[in-house]
Amino acid sequence: MITMTETEEKFAGFLWDRVPFSSSELVRLGEEKMEWKKSTTYTMLKRLEQKGIFQNKGGTVQAMMEKDDYYASQSRQFVRDTFGGSLPRFLTAFTRKEKLSKEEIDELRQLIENCEEE
Repeated sequence: MITMTETEEKFAGFLWDRVPFSSSELVRLGEEKMEWKKSTTYTMLKRLEQKGIFQNKGGTVQAMMEKDDYYASQSRQFVRDTFGGSLPRFLTAFTRKEKLSKEEIDELRQLIENCEEE
């Protein structure tokens, strides 16, 4: 499982919202969003590259892992670690104090039906 520090995750969020973009745009984002110097921005990108999340190829920053895929992985790991991998146990805990809206229930039913078809 890939994990990111809070700072890496924050920076990755800015990158995911803009990829692909140039290295010069990367430096601008680091300065504007994180108040980093160029060297710090490239150090952070290098860490994210080593984790297989982004790459800087030919002066263009690209995502190697999509944002939704990263968060899906984190969610699966949370359910495994906290609820023994049981999605029904997770949903039971989640809805114990906060009820789902009709729209949320309909969306979950649709999701389950789509998973059954596959």
